[in-house]
Amino acid sequence: MGAALLIQRWYRQYVARLEMRRRCTWNIFQSIEYAGEQDQIKLYNFFGYLMDHFTPASSERNLISHIFRENNICRNVDWERYFCYKSIEVPKLYSGPHLSFPITCSNAAELVEAFKNKQQLHSRYVLQLLGETWRLLRILPNISQISTCHSKEITICGDLHGHLEDLLLVFYKNGLPSSEKPYVFNGDFVDRGKDSLEILLILFSFLLVYPNDVHLNRGNHEDHIVNLRYGFTKEVLGKYRLHGKKILKLLQKIFSWLPLATVIDNKVLVLHGGISDTTDLHLISRVDRHKYVSALRPPKRKRQNRSGMTDSDLEDDDPTTKPVDSSRRRVHSLTHSSSTGTRHEVQRRSLQGLNNRVTCSVEEELKERRRQAGLSQSYGDLRNSLANSDSDPDSGELLESYGDEWKQIVDMLWSDPMPQDGCVPNEVRGGGCYWGPDVTEEVLQRHNLTLLIRSHECKQEGYEFCHNRRVLTIFSASNYYEVGSNRGYQANRATRALTLRQSVGRTERSALRALREKLFAHKSDLISSFQEYDPENTGLISLGHWACAMEAVLRLGLPWRVLRTQLVGDTLDGMLDYHLWFRELAITEPNTEVSLLETMYKHHSNLETIFRIIDTDNSGLISFEEFRQTWKLLSSHLQTEISDEAISDLAVSIDFNKDGSIDINEFMEAFRLIEKILGHIDYSYRPLSIGDHNNIMT
Repeated sequence: MGAALLIQRWYRQYVARLEMRRRCTWNIFQSIEYAGEQDQIKLYNFFGYLMDHFTPASSERNLISHIFRENNICRNVDWERYFCYKSIEVPKLYSGPHLSFPITCSNAAELVEAFKNKQQLHSRYVLQLLGETWRLLRILPNISQISTCHSKEITICGDLHGHLEDLLLVFYKNGLPSSEKPYVFNGDFVDRGKDSLEILLILFSFLLVYPNDVHLNRGNHEDHIVNLRYGFTKEVLGKYRLHGKKILKLLQKIFSWLPLATVIDNKVLVLHGGISDTTDLHLISRVDRHKYVSALRPPKRKRQNRSGMTDSDLEDDDPTTKPVDSSRRRVHSLTHSSSTGTRHEVQRRSLQGLNNRVTCSVEEELKERRRQAGLSQSYGDLRNSLANSDSDPDSGELLESYGDEWKQIVDMLWSDPMPQDGCVPNEVRGGGCYWGPDVTEEVLQRHNLTLLIRSHECKQEGYEFCHNRRVLTIFSASNYYEVGSNRGYQANRATRALTLRQSVGRTERSALRALREKLFAHKSDLISSFQEYDPENTGLISLGHWACAMEAVLRLGLPWRVLRTQLVGDTLDGMLDYHLWFRELAITEPNTEVSLLETMYKHHSNLETIFRIIDTDNSGLISFEEFRQTWKLLSSHLQTEISDEAISDLAVSIDFNKDGSIDINEFMEAFRLIEKILGHIDYSYRPLSIGDHNNIMT
C-alpha cells in the first residue's frame, strides 16, 4: 500500500509539472499570436491616417491607396462582366474535377474527394462557383434563423484556418452536409493553413446545394486586409497565377456579404467573436453588412455634392482597372483612439519626419492623431471621435462614419470573454472587447436567449465553457500552434500517436523557438533595459530585474520567472551576465546594419504586408524604388531612422538575377533562422543564392 501511494504521489506530481509546462507553452503561443494581430491593426490604422491626411499626389499615399478604395455595390452588372468566366477555356488535358451548374450534391461530394486527393479545381469553375455564391449571399439576412424541428441536431464547426484535414474529419464523423445534417460554420475559414481556398470552395458548393441547411458566419479573418498578413492572399496567387487577382477581388466581395450570426430555435446565438455591453441584435439585423469590406475601418456615408451626383456615381466600379482620382482630397477622419492603463499600452509616437513635403500644420495634426492611434479604446471616446470628421468645403461633400454599426460588427468579430464582470477594450488583440459574465447574462436575457456559441480562440481540448456555461467556445483546427498543441478534431495521425509527454515537449520546443526569435528581434531594447538595472556597467543584473526587463520590453504578459529555467542557464550568485546570456542564446552579430536587421526581424510580418500591398499587379516582384518606399513607410510607422545607403545595399544583395526587381518571397526567406544541432538558433543574415530557393527551411 505504501509503495502504491508513493507511485500515485509521484504520478500526480509528474502530471502537474507537465500541465504547468503546457500552460506556459500555451501562454507563449497565444501572447505572440495576439501581439501579431495588434501589430496588424496598428499598421492598418497608420495607412488610414496616410489616406486621411496626405494629399493625393504624395507618393506614400499612392502606394497604399488601392486597399482603401471601397467597391461600389450599385453597378453589379459591371462587376459580373469583370468576373465573367465564359472566356476561360478548360483544356482537354485537365484532369481535375468538373462542375455543372446549377451545382448538385454529387458535384459537391466529388469536389471533396478531389481536394482530398490533392487535385486542383480549374480557374473557370472557381470563378463560376464564386459568382454563384456571391449572388446567393446577397439575398441572405444578416442573422440566419434556423430550427431543429426537421433535424434533431445541428453540427457547429469552429475555426478551420485552412486545415482541410480537420474539415474532412468532421465530414467523416458527422456526414456530409444535407437537409438531414445541417451545419453552421462559424467563421475563420482562411489564413494560416495551406488549404484555405479548398475549404471555401467546399463550403460554398454545399451552401449552393443546401442554402437552408448550410450556414456560414463571417469571422475576423474573412477580411482582405487581414489576409495580406496571414497567408491567404499568397496562397491564392500561388495556386492561380493567371486569374488569382480576379479570384481575390471576388472573394473580397463575398466576404463582405457573409452573414454575421446565426440563431438556432430562437434560443442559441452563434457568432464568431463575441458581444459587448452595447450589442444590439436588432441593429445588427438592419445594417448594410456588405459596406464593411474590411472590419478594420468603417465605411464612409456618401451624400450628394453640389452637382447632384453622389460619390458612387463618381467612383469607378472596378478598383483594379483605374487609378485613384488625384483631384479629390480625403477629408480628415479619426477612426480610432487609444485607451490607457491596459496590459498592453499602445505606444505613442508622432509621425514627425514622415514626408518632408508635408506642411507643418499637417505634421502637428498627425502628431496628435498618432497619439490616438490603436483600435481599442473606451467606446464613448470612439463614438465622439467618429463624429468629428471634417468636410471638404470645395467639393461640397460630407462623409460620415457608421460609428455605432461599425462598433457592433467589430465586437462580433473580434471580442473575447473574460472571467471578471464588466466590459473593457481588448487591447491584447487590438480589436473588440473583453466582456464578463454579467454582460453575457444581460445580453442573452435582453434577447430572450439561453446560450452563446462562439469561436475565435484556440482551446486545448477544442472547446470550453465559461460564464456559468452560458458561453461555449468551439475551435475546430487541430495542431493550431504546433503538432500536438490542441485537439480540435485531432486530424493529424502523428498527433494521435504522441504520448502526453511527447506532445508537451514538442510544443514546448516550438514555443521557446518562437520566443527566442522575439528575443533577437528586441536585442537592442533588451540590452538597454538591462543596463538601466546596471548603472555601474558590471554586465550583471538580478534574475528579478531580468524578468522585469523582459516584460517591460516584450510586453507579452508571460510568467518570466517560471520560464527562467528554460531561457537562462547558470548564474553567479543569483546574478545574470546578460552579455554572456545573449551569446549562449546563439544570437550572432549580423553582417549588415544592426538597426536594419533588427527592424526586419521585429516587423517582418508588417514588412511583408506592405510589400504585398505595393505589389498591385500581384506579380510577386517590386522595383528598387518600391522597395525603398516600402522601407520608408515602415520606418515612418515605427519612428526609426534607416539610411538610404543601408536600404540600397540590402536591395542589391538580394537582387539575385540582377534584373532591377526584388522577389518578395526570396526577400522574406533571405532573413531566416537556422536551427543549430544543439537546439540554439543562429540569427545571422545570409543572402540566399538562386540554388537555395528550393531548399528553404520554413
